[in-house]
Amino acid sequence: MAAFNLTPSDPSTFILMGIPGLETAHIWISIPFSIFYIISLVGNFMLLSVVRKEQTLHKPMYLLLCMLALTDIATPTFVLPKALGIFWFNLKGITLAGCLTQMFFLHMVSVMHSATLVTMAFDRYVAICNPLRYATILSNAQIAKLGLVCLLRAVLFILPLPLLLSQQPFCANRIIPHTQCDYSAVYRMACGDITITRIYSLMLMAVVFGSDLTLIALSYGLIIRAILRISSNNAHQKALNTCTTHICVMLTYYTPGLFSNLTYLFGQRIAPHVHIILADLYLLIPPMLNPIIYGVRTKELRDKVSKYTCCRT
Repeated sequence: MAAFNLTPSDPSTFILMGIPGLETAHIWISIPFSIFYIISLVGNFMLLSVVRKEQTLHKPMYLLLCMLALTDIATPTFVLPKALGIFWFNLKGITLAGCLTQMFFLHMVSVMHSATLVTMAFDRYVAICNPLRYATILSNAQIAKLGLVCLLRAVLFILPLPLLLSQQPFCANRIIPHTQCDYSAVYRMACGDITITRIYSLMLMAVVFGSDLTLIALSYGLIIRAILRISSNNAHQKALNTCTTHICVMLTYYTPGLFSNLTYLFGQRIAPHVHIILADLYLLIPPMLNPIIYGVRTKELRDKVSKYTCCRT
């Protein structure tokens, strides 16, 4: 209980409450959370290991999968260890610097993840709509450059949020009813004028995710049009299967996020602990499902994974 008894007047300390209203169930809630996290780590590290070892998988599509796997490893890792510390040991204290750092990396990785999905949609567009120029347009070197651009974009877009909040005075009540330092939870602690910060965050959400979803929709609109023009049934089915896999991954990322945000904005009658659990599951479920989806639906990757798992058994 020592971590909980931190003085709220301490200007460098916040208190994360975990899931208010379900304190007695924290231990039980930690069990599925831990299982999801372990499955996510095993699946994504296995994907990275197989792609690294297999020269035949050193292709743009699989390099993009590795980028996605890295974001899927990072996303829950920035949140779950602290959440488990709250659930298991009641370690609720977190410094202002630690809180803003967690917030930065959490949202930065989210923007990076979204940009990776856009790049994957573009990869499929070029592969299906312009296959003869695929190797020229999207070489491994080009993928590395695009990955760097995605990373810089995420850092530059998200960095102003913690910088703006760090200049704010925070109220005496520094209790955050959450398991993580999410932006929407932290800015409510500020006692100063946060108009600029809120405007920037809304513009950021509209520009980043609005543009990303628009580009993804445009890419797949052109892809579907190209698929419908393919006369060969085998080629038609192969292209459709590839796109279906990517669409499943995108739905597992954007749908829970959209649902979580909508319930947060318009679900005032929904209990607070439901909002918190949804926000946590949004960070745990997609990273767990992505390597499973690609492992099941991508034959080349499935065969390579089977090669290593069968050898070990």
